[in-house]
Amino acid sequence: MVDVSRRTLLKLAASVPPAIAVPAILPSRAIAAAKGKTITAVMHSDLRIIDPGFTTAYITRDHGYMVYDTLLGIDASFKVRPQMAEWTISDDKLTYTFTLRDGLKWHDGAPVTAEDCIASLKRWATNDGTGQKLMDFTAALEAAGPGTIVLKLKEPYGLVLESIAKPSSYVAFMMPKRLAETQPGKQIAEQIGSGPFKFLTAEFQPGVKAVYERNADYVPRKEKPEWTSGGKVAKVDRVEWLTMPDAQTAINALQSGDIDFLEQPSIDMVPVLETNPDLTVAVLNKFGFQIEGRMNFLHPPFDNPKIRRAAFLAMNQKDVLDATVGNSKYYEICGAFFACDTPLASDAGAETLIKGNGMAEAKKALAASGYDGTPVVIMIPGDVQTLKGPPTVAAQLLRAAGFNVDAQVTDWQTVVSRRASQKPPKEGGWNMFFTFTGATETMNPIVNNQIAANGKRAWFGWPENAKIEQMRDAFARATAPEAQKQLAVDIQTEAYEQVIYIPLGQFRMPSAWRKSLSGVLDGPAPPVFWNVDKTE
Repeated sequence: MVDVSRRTLLKLAASVPPAIAVPAILPSRAIAAAKGKTITAVMHSDLRIIDPGFTTAYITRDHGYMVYDTLLGIDASFKVRPQMAEWTISDDKLTYTFTLRDGLKWHDGAPVTAEDCIASLKRWATNDGTGQKLMDFTAALEAAGPGTIVLKLKEPYGLVLESIAKPSSYVAFMMPKRLAETQPGKQIAEQIGSGPFKFLTAEFQPGVKAVYERNADYVPRKEKPEWTSGGKVAKVDRVEWLTMPDAQTAINALQSGDIDFLEQPSIDMVPVLETNPDLTVAVLNKFGFQIEGRMNFLHPPFDNPKIRRAAFLAMNQKDVLDATVGNSKYYEICGAFFACDTPLASDAGAETLIKGNGMAEAKKALAASGYDGTPVVIMIPGDVQTLKGPPTVAAQLLRAAGFNVDAQVTDWQTVVSRRASQKPPKEGGWNMFFTFTGATETMNPIVNNQIAANGKRAWFGWPENAKIEQMRDAFARATAPEAQKQLAVDIQTEAYEQVIYIPLGQFRMPSAWRKSLSGVLDGPAPPVFWNVDKTE
């Protein structure tokens, strides 16, 4: 373990400059009043990619929840609920029939049809690991009328509803067929959904702001809103996301009332915000996030499992968590691929990550691996506080182990775009990047998108491991908790041995908002802006 003090880690993270420093545009109160009731928010990242089927980036997912709706939702008990559709299941568990509720319309006024939703499900399942596994078990997906979707299985599969109701990236958002049939690898040309808000393309300024207005034609469900289920009632006229890369500027704007909502204030400043009587500070995602290091399996040096293993041994969770969060109140060290404190949690294979005692072994492993000094291109997003700490620390740890590291500082949206490239690093590709995933998205081997090891169909990094895929199939068929638990341990053991990715601990992030806002909802994919009202 490299001896890195908390002060040093913070200096390292702080020394990474934001690649883009565009001043945010703050509307005057008079202008905001003229436009109706408006919520101004600073999200965790700038929004640039606006196709939620193109990237798993959370800012794009959050945008998706504003504009699009889903067939199914999920409540706080993890129970699947109807959203756009009700469903029935045949006695033999092989046929699921979904019936769209009346009155659903796209933002351009056209009615939502079963054909639209089928095309949307197929597009979602192309990239999402959960969707891919569902389609592996699917015999047919077809329309039985304008508002009826029929999904027929090859054999019973117990995760059909849970897959379609999956609350986070990738989300099975519904869109018109003409958009859902966009060629794979291309982004959709329009932002036409059926959700509670409309995206104002004319006011979109990447790097500055994104604007949404209430969809007056949206008919919400009658049930109370809970997580991604229930009535999505838009109670304000507009929501504006403003870009403020500087953490202190955003905190000052919140305290002065220039903005209403700050998704991820700097943890160091949370105690100050908690003393402000005009603010509410709370953790909206109680399950938190798992930090992950992802390697590119397609190109040297990490196409070599021995070199991946050496890099893994150099990592330790505490250094990364200290640089990312700092306050141990908000983080947890654990080696579980499938989320800490869950039925499938295990520390199998994670000793060096947890104890931070693998550096000597890492140096020996690297020396024996045949590593020839090929640069390791690590992408560091300098504009997102919670995302620049892990790669900054990892670069230092890898150098200490003997790697030649090329740390390239960009902004997060550049990382999001570039990580989809399969080109060699010398041609604009990459070797390693870091991200974090909601813990509810890692809780089993099917929903955990990063554990899939099906080559070019897998998530960015594209690992290929037939043993893991066979065990994932077995998990999908298993019904006994004991069998599922053993398979999860076996998958985790193999994933650590082959370094499918590196779990670097879990953390929770508080959000802060002015008390003029009411109805802010918690859940596994916050923040959402339906049900939120504002008093002047």
